[in-house]
Parts: sequence; structure tokens; C-alpha cells
Amino acid sequence: MPAPHKPGLLLDTADGTATVTINNPAKRNAMTDGMWRALPSMLDGLAADPAVRVLVLTGAGDTFCAGADISALRDGDPQGAAGTAEEALATFPKPTLAAIRGFCVGGGCQLAAACDLRFTAEGARFGITPAKLGIVYPASSTRRLVGLVGPSAAKHLLFSAELIGHERALRTGLVDEVLPDGDALDKRVAEFAGVLASRSRLTQAAAKEFAAPDLDPARVEHWARQSRESGDLAEGVAAFLERRQPRFTWMG
Repeated sequence: MPAPHKPGLLLDTADGTATVTINNPAKRNAMTDGMWRALPSMLDGLAADPAVRVLVLTGAGDTFCAGADISALRDGDPQGAAGTAEEALATFPKPTLAAIRGFCVGGGCQLAAACDLRFTAEGARFGITPAKLGIVYPASSTRRLVGLVGPSAAKHLLFSAELIGHERALRTGLVDEVLPDGDALDKRVAEFAGVLASRSRLTQAAAKEFAAPDLDPARVEHWARQSRESGDLAEGVAAFLERRQPRFTWMG
């Protein structure tokens, strides 16, 4: 784990939840090239850890992420490492939740959109800003954004590079819940992560694949077979009838 004063990704795991914190407060948690490159391998390790049930992505202090570190873009590929990190987050096999405060801009919004769900504190500001820099936003990122907010809202964000507030973000579907400023966001995220950690991994893993726009039809039969063989359905029904918490055993 990097020292708190250095730019990096901080990792904490507790009670089935892995929390990855974007930590570069001197630059509003802008992602450096090293941070982009570190994220996929970190996610690989968390995906393989059976104790991790849920991933929460957040930013240190009062800002989620102000995007990529612009000073690192002059001589580099603005899409390469960031695109790889985004895809690693989007294809992470367990539920992912972005916990957002303050600015969620550029590459920060790109990462948030790659999560399954986004909870935000009041007062957060969102924007996708490649039009300010002459960058062609990646096709996969654009399609993901359109899937969240629709074509018109996506074009508004991409064409203008203007920032929007939490009200519009909620109305367009860019975020899923808005919490009062203060500690309400942390409490809600912890509570909801606990709910997710108690549910069937089988149901969640299948739902993530089924919700993807490029579902392989062969995977439908795969998940039907997993459902038949896992025993989760029988356990869920038994737990419901016996009025107890289910003990799901499918691990993937």
C-alpha cells in the first residue's frame, strides 16, 4: 500500500468489501499513469479473492477524481492505460459501486461509469471533458455512457464538456442514489455493500453478464447449468420457508 501522502491507489478490505481509494489529493485525485497501470492488476487480485464480495471505488478526502493527470498526457497515449483500467473495472466479476464526493470529471467519470452502481453525496459535480483537450473519447466508453444516460444526455456531456450537478446526474441516470453531504454517503455505501455481500454470488455474476450489451448466447446455457448444479436455489427457498438467512455456497 502506498504511503498516504503519495499518489496511488489505497486498498482496504473488511467484511467482504474491498475499498479502492484514489489518492492524489494535491491534484484533486487525478489519476497518474502509474495509477492507471496499477488498477488492473489490483482488480485481478481482488477478483481471485473469495473473501471479497463487493468492490467500492472512491476518492480520498472531498473529491472522487478530477480525471487524468494532464501533465502526463503531453507525450503519452491518453487512452491506452486509462482504457485498459476502465475495461478491467467494467468486467470485474463482482458487484462494483462508486462512492462519489466533489468532482467526478474526465477519467474519474469514466471510472465511475464503469462501475455497476454510483452513489453520490449532494453537491458533487460531473463532467466528461475530452472536448477541452481535443481527445477522441473511446468508442467503448462512449457506448457505456450512452447505455447509462441515453444518446442525447451523452452528447450533451461529450459535446460541451460542461459540468452538471447531482440533480441532473440523478435525473439522467448517471448516478443511482444521492445522499446528504456529510457521513450519510459512507453509511449508506457500507449498508448497501453489506446487503450485496449477503446475496447469491451466482445471481449477481449471471446478472452482470446478462446486462452486458455483448452477451454471448452460449453463456445463457452456462448460467442455466450453474443454476441447476449450484444448490443455491434450494438453499434460498429453504431459508425463506424457515425464516432464516440463506447460506449460499456457489463460489464461481
